[in-house]
Amino acid sequence: MRILTGEENRISRELFNTLEATASLCVEKEGLDPDMTEISLTFVSEDEIRRLNRMYRKTDRVTDVLSFPLVEDFGQVDRDEELLLGDVVICLPVAERQAGEYGHSREREIVYLFVHSVCHLLGYDHMDEDEKREMRRREEEVMSLVDLERKP
Repeated sequence: MRILTGEENRISRELFNTLEATASLCVEKEGLDPDMTEISLTFVSEDEIRRLNRMYRKTDRVTDVLSFPLVEDFGQVDRDEELLLGDVVICLPVAERQAGEYGHSREREIVYLFVHSVCHLLGYDHMDEDEKREMRRREEEVMSLVDLERKP
């Protein structure tokens, strides 16, 4: 699994390794080879995520994370070629605020938002209750495997 981040997106090596591990778990569970898979990850300000949300989703508000999938039909994917899944954009100030609101660490919130977005890149959604349940199940499964499950 390759996660591409820009120079301006410096995060700790430990957090980067956790993000890489969770992305690998997500793609493996979909039958994809993590060594042939790539994701772009960018951390942005509230102003930037609002601009992106307005531009691409026609929603003029700050949000925590945006996903931009590049694969529409995984049945058409050549499994012998490198696969660029898409882009994930996380708003660090919102992630940090939400971590405090939910009572867990900044790292756990960032990893959760990333896993949520990788699920979107893999075709999961939460538009109806069945889809939402399946997506949450996958998110919780991956978070548990890296020992970051939600604490009661």
